[in-house]
Amino acid sequence: RQSNLRNYRKLVARDPYYLFGMELKEWTLGEIVSLMAERCGVNSDPGFFYGDDTIDPDRTIDALEAMAARLALAARRQERIVLATGHPTGLLPIYLAAGRALRARGCTVLTPAIGWSYEVTTPVGARRRQIRYVDGVAMLSGGGSLHHTHDAAPMRAILAELADKPENWPHLAIADHGWAGAAGEAGIDTVGFADSNDPALFAGEAEGKITVCVPLDDNVLPHHYAPLTNYLL
Repeated sequence: RQSNLRNYRKLVARDPYYLFGMELKEWTLGEIVSLMAERCGVNSDPGFFYGDDTIDPDRTIDALEAMAARLALAARRQERIVLATGHPTGLLPIYLAAGRALRARGCTVLTPAIGWSYEVTTPVGARRRQIRYVDGVAMLSGGGSLHHTHDAAPMRAILAELADKPENWPHLAIADHGWAGAAGEAGIDTVGFADSNDPALFAGEAEGKITVCVPLDDNVLPHHYAPLTNYLL
């Protein structure tokens, strides 16, 4: 619960790293707690400060149904799609499976801005990160590693390149963290995943910027997502 409340306060304080690239309205802490109770299933008591918080699996399943409907529409329309994750050590298999399934149904998975790079501040100093694709899924890379990120800058770089080619503008983004927020802010239909300590995409969904936000623990061992992936597809 402390992790959740800390991040809720950061969104309320408009910390850019917790806004996920979106221009959200002013939210109070009480409003965010109520929203997260409604959309995610966390404890709705604003006086609950310590202990385990919760994600309601029924809300997860309901959101997966809505995401599945949007993926089915993309398949029927053979849309152009961007896939990206800020949690490559956990969520990547879901994106890989979705990308393969949609390509098999005639969708185009876009891979712009390969190798685009920028400098980030880490606990050990400044480091250069770049966009790397694995089977069509964009992630942030440094050297031989793939990195967790909330940052919206990589998705903005992708969209900046696509903006020069309107015929390649994506119809759909399947993403999380800042990758999803930046796509939603740009007006792209965006479906994605968020944990109980990341309220931005739920707020974006409430404001109409995000099409579907699925609540789930976003960094368990990858094989644990297999039932979810099978259900989604």
